Amino acid sequence: MPQTKPEAPGAVTPQRKIELFSGTYFAACTLGGIIAVTPLDLVKCRRQVDSKLYSSNTQAWRTIFRKEGLRGVFFGWSPTFIGYSFQGAGKYGAYEFFKYTYGNMFPNTNQTVVYLGASATAEAIADLFLCPFEALKVRMQTTLPPFASNLREGWGKVVAQEGYAGLYKGLYPLWARQIPYTMVKFATFESAVAQIYKQLGSPKESYGTLAQTGVSFLGGYIAGIGCAVVSHPADVMVSKLNSDRKAGEGAGQAVSRIYGQIGFKGLWSGVGLRIVMIGTLTAFQWLIYDSFKVSIGLPTTGGH
Repeated sequence: MPQTKPEAPGAVTPQRKIELFSGTYFAACTLGGIIAVTPLDLVKCRRQVDSKLYSSNTQAWRTIFRKEGLRGVFFGWSPTFIGYSFQGAGKYGAYEFFKYTYGNMFPNTNQTVVYLGASATAEAIADLFLCPFEALKVRMQTTLPPFASNLREGWGKVVAQEGYAGLYKGLYPLWARQIPYTMVKFATFESAVAQIYKQLGSPKESYGTLAQTGVSFLGGYIAGIGCAVVSHPADVMVSKLNSDRKAGEGAGQAVSRIYGQIGFKGLWSGVGLRIVMIGTLTAFQWLIYDSFKVSIGLPTTGGH
């Protein structure tokens, strides 16, 4: 890994209260990875499963609110929050760990390769925590009337009907969606932040923490656009598999059957909302994550 640059005169940097790359550092990064955006995710999932259900995102929220109230707009929040909290915690914390580890193991390797390898490894692990909650979330959000009214009921029904394997039947499609997504997310973010500072003409350390977190937000939005496009077809398939998987049907059979029904065009249903959702979500993820790091005395991500 490259050595940290000396601070520029007059630089404003966070006071370090935690030793970089220590166990506490990685634990703090893990805690900083927790985030979720339920209302956007609810409509995205429902429109992916049935593109004719709502004519627009605004109409979808109005319809849900009118029929189900505010609780309906946030329906499925518990598996969404818990699942993405576990995933976010594992992904961000593991990424920091593997970026540091791979950087030391392969010191002469191109940094983008290190970012890609670290993010792929981190996501593969994080998805093991996300998968059961993703399965429950999709079933709860996309079935009318709902498959279950809460997380506990949904978990019990899936286990009773399909065993614990039912909670992991979407793991391979989830990996297909999330691993490329995260590789693009982290590698593009790191590259975007580096380019932003290059265009600004001064090293990262010469800017205050407010400006640095602003760069994190912009870099996150740029990364989010790429993430949304790369991962969308697999995201649609994950939603379809969790809502329309026949009993005893293998994953390959299910994917083939569903693709035969929706075709290539159907894999891009809801992509506009996903770009808005993922772009905004990713930007705020990096903003919140790096703001959290700054608040506990750590430097922002990227740009060095």
